[in-house]
Amino acid sequence: MPKVDSHSIRIPASTEELSRVREFIADFAGQFGFTVQQTHEIQMAVDEACTNVIKHAYNYDETREIELSISYTSSNLIIKIVDQGKSFDPAVYTTPDLEERIKKRQRGGFGIYLMRSFMDEVEYSNEKGYNELRMMRKI
Repeated sequence: MPKVDSHSIRIPASTEELSRVREFIADFAGQFGFTVQQTHEIQMAVDEACTNVIKHAYNYDETREIELSISYTSSNLIIKIVDQGKSFDPAVYTTPDLEERIKKRQRGGFGIYLMRSFMDEVEYSNEKGYNELRMMRKI
């Protein structure tokens, strides 16, 4: 079994905290040989995930918290985002029609698409009132 190291932070559910999240991700992604571009992609995926929690799970309630953890093995960087907000059913998600949304100048709706594009695995679960989004990127 490979050794797993883990680091975590808790943040208030506020978009003002997203820069702190991006710094947290960059600190660890850079240590494992990810390029600047790859680090930026991981940051974008995590930023989108946290934004979805803030907007949709917590409805901008800044008194709520998000727990973010990074763990890594010799071959994977694993990011978990845990909240206690409104749950999400990934079965109802459909990939947005990018051309149509651009034509209509619609903003938003790309978060899950970006997460799946930038990460090697994206999994969501809800157990006992906790939502957990687990994203993995191969090192």
